[in-house]
Amino acid sequence: QVQLVESGGGLVQPGGSLRLSCAASGSIFRSDAMAWYRQAPGKRRELVAKITSGGSTDYADSVKGRFTISRDNAKNTLYLQMSSLEPEDTAVYYCNALRRSGGSYYLDGPWGQGTQVTVSS
Repeated sequence: QVQLVESGGGLVQPGGSLRLSCAASGSIFRSDAMAWYRQAPGKRRELVAKITSGGSTDYADSVKGRFTISRDNAKNTLYLQMSSLEPEDTAVYYCNALRRSGGSYYLDGPWGQGTQVTVSS
């Protein structure tokens, strides 16, 4: 079965760093892109970053310059390196696969459990 398992979250002080990992079943990495989402309490789930099968990346304005998305196809693993963390980054972080249709991307995999990131002093 297709699975996405996020890990690496935790409690970190403002200005600190974390690296999140997303382990996926093999075939899901054949999707057009992989992405990280996050959802804070009371907020809608939002796209944080994505990376295409060719390695092109895109970031939400709120994390640009602070987060780096990458992928290791040999390990079927997606990463999110997070630095200069702010309290506003506190959320549950999820990964997923994206399928491109026309000029838009659509979810192409199941939601996992996510991993909690808490930024607080």
